[in-house]
Amino acid sequence: MLNFTPDQLPQIHALTEEQIHDMHSATLKILERTGVEVRHPRALELLREAGAKVEGERVRIPAELVEKAIQSAPAKVSVWSRTGENEMALEANKVYFGTGSDTPSTMDPRTGERRPPRFQDVVDIARLCDALTNYDFVMSMGIINDAPAQGNYLYGFAAMATGSSKPIICTANHADDMAAIYKMAVAIAGSEEALRAKPIFGHYAEPITPLIHSPTGVGKILFCAEHGIPVAYVSGMLAGGTAPVTLAGACALANAEGLSGLVIHQLAAPGAPFIFGTNTTVIDMTNSTCVYGSPEWRLTDALFADLSRHYELPVWATAGTTDSKVVDAQAGLEAMFSLNMSILSRGNLVHDLGYIDSGLTSSMEMILLCDEIIQMISVPLRGMPFDEARFALDEIDSVGPGGHFLDTDHTVRYFRTDHFLPRLIDRQNFDGWSKSGSKSLAQRANARVLEILDSHQPAPLPDEAKAVIEEVLANPSEEQQG
Repeated sequence: MLNFTPDQLPQIHALTEEQIHDMHSATLKILERTGVEVRHPRALELLREAGAKVEGERVRIPAELVEKAIQSAPAKVSVWSRTGENEMALEANKVYFGTGSDTPSTMDPRTGERRPPRFQDVVDIARLCDALTNYDFVMSMGIINDAPAQGNYLYGFAAMATGSSKPIICTANHADDMAAIYKMAVAIAGSEEALRAKPIFGHYAEPITPLIHSPTGVGKILFCAEHGIPVAYVSGMLAGGTAPVTLAGACALANAEGLSGLVIHQLAAPGAPFIFGTNTTVIDMTNSTCVYGSPEWRLTDALFADLSRHYELPVWATAGTTDSKVVDAQAGLEAMFSLNMSILSRGNLVHDLGYIDSGLTSSMEMILLCDEIIQMISVPLRGMPFDEARFALDEIDSVGPGGHFLDTDHTVRYFRTDHFLPRLIDRQNFDGWSKSGSKSLAQRANARVLEILDSHQPAPLPDEAKAVIEEVLANPSEEQQG
């Protein structure tokens, strides 16, 4: 898995220490003064017993409960590959990349058609990510159109587990969905004990902005807390729409939602794995769209990365997205900027790579482009090794004035490790490019996607796990109720 050693990684900060204090103070004031609405009886009881002020469904949370929850949550959260060999260790300064979830449309790489996603699309996207070295985890990248409505999220999990052995971050409709997904994950891991020791999936859930914890959202985080499943409980808000137009106000609101969710989660199971963060971007005031390529989103991600280090909590982040409807120059520009910012600000779990069309469409070509961008931006970040062999003094002396180094053993030994060798970017001269078909980057990306889909197969699921998954998918309603 791709990762970066902290002392090799340059870093940017959105906040000073004083601003971190001010943001935290503003968050506590929101929770104590305005409070949150909690629409879940058990969560209300947990909060009441812990000393929160509960009036109906309105809950005002004192600062000491927030501080206690921050202290009890772990600084490191791990999600594992289903083979148990690779750990995605979410902790300070470590950066991991993956796709996003639940788009209503996908771009068919064989026909170029924009259409509703199918089960096989989610399998294929997972297979693509399984083959790409710079992807650490997978998400569904589609709302499966050919699955039973009540089983959509179950089919999504099954598709990801079939298509890739990498860690999974899944979504679900409610806690009953989680129970069925958990049953499949236990079968893959081998036992409940094995799954708790090495969780092969994490869950993504959201409050309702502003300041509402829904029955389904709370039900899912309580399920995860009690079963040791890592959960990212992340606000999705638009500055100027569902949140104040100022980034400071939007982030204070998002922080209040996230930390109040953490309080509920930790009251249910102190020490359970929790991933902090937000999806805070802006609304374009000229057309009322949610802006996925906005520089403001990159700034709010950096802000929450600073807060996460202050709280000592793993953090959610977003990159590799574009508002362009196709993989073009705008897509490359927005993806490069966001991915570079995500590494420099050191978000831990960086998702949504491969989104185009403002998060409404998934694109395998965009996924491949992001893989190339990560490889490129990792070169300056890994630094320039200084050692005796790389100074090449003997080689310089041997070649001498007027010679060349093309055929030296030293060149053969080091060019693959010390040079960026693109797989998608074209470096031919014009004649060579013309003779190879004069293909654009998007066309080359499409050809490479099809090549991978035609050749790559992930590690197979155990037969016992396949049987359980088939049983769950055959009767999704019964599994959800059970």
